[in-house]
Amino acid sequence: MLIVMRKTADSGDIERVIEVIRRLGYQARPIPGLDRTAIGIVGNDHAIDPSPFLSLPGVKEAIPVTKPYKLVSKEFHPLPTIVNITSCGRTIGIGNGSGLVVIGGPCAVESEGQLLETAHAVKEAGGHILRGGAYKPRTSPYSFQGLGEKGLKILARAREDTGLAIVSEALDHVVYDLVEEYCDIVQIGARNMQNFSLLRRAGRSDKPVLLKRGMSATVEEWLMAAEYIVSEGNPRVILCERGIRTFCKHSRNTLDLSAVLFLLKETHLPVIVDPSHACGVRDQVIPLSKAACVIGAHGIMVEVHPEPEKALSDGPQSLNLQEFALLMKELEKVQALCGDESSVPRIGICAGSV
Repeated sequence: MLIVMRKTADSGDIERVIEVIRRLGYQARPIPGLDRTAIGIVGNDHAIDPSPFLSLPGVKEAIPVTKPYKLVSKEFHPLPTIVNITSCGRTIGIGNGSGLVVIGGPCAVESEGQLLETAHAVKEAGGHILRGGAYKPRTSPYSFQGLGEKGLKILARAREDTGLAIVSEALDHVVYDLVEEYCDIVQIGARNMQNFSLLRRAGRSDKPVLLKRGMSATVEEWLMAAEYIVSEGNPRVILCERGIRTFCKHSRNTLDLSAVLFLLKETHLPVIVDPSHACGVRDQVIPLSKAACVIGAHGIMVEVHPEPEKALSDGPQSLNLQEFALLMKELEKVQALCGDESSVPRIGICAGSV
């Protein structure tokens, strides 16, 4: 349930509502708005009688929330959430009205030379954030598992050299502290979308979390995973559609752009798209990136490698440096056609930069 306060309600009115919520055994989540405050009620597993609240001073109305996910729903939080990432004195906003944010970099950090070459190319082409895996969840135990903390240190060096914010994946709650220490954004990958102890740890973090959709997860399960993080106190969640497992053979997975459209209406959280993992085929990455831009995704994340044919992980789906530069030019054309350039920053300009 959402308790909507009147514009004239003061702090005392709000505190009285919160006290009643707690007395009934629920949790109160105040949501300040532009001209009024709403208070969300969570912790209930059944419908709540609105009558104890409607008679309180300052209360305008009590609105039932019909979704199983509450804190991430637009019913609870009608204003869009913009996740701000500050790195090297620059702030990048991801979310409604902040422009299309592009994240690029290799699947795995292999060496300092490989990552720095990629980072400079991503920066030169107009990318905003550098990605790179230091810990790699691989299907085979014999595949390259990542450089661990050494990889995180290389990512931090690339940030110093280029000013790009960095994102990398935490495989479990054991290494979460390390990834959180080095990175600006912590990624929870598709295989860990329902790792609930990891989700709760992410919810206690003060760093933004990039939550990928599980390869067999429904949209509701994905949103409930985000709810775990937000319910622990971290509202800075970015959802990433990365393709789901279907019966297709023409690509690695199936990119579910209809899910992105649904989420743009259903949740206040920013939504980005990872076409590289969705298709697994290099020549599909640029067209799918353009499609994500057209439907209004807040960002894309693509894999980039100086020599994809020599990559230790996911080479067939990685763009080379020239292809990434081409992608950025193509996205700029698409954004110019689809967006109002007076209000939407062009590709290559960090939204909200200071």
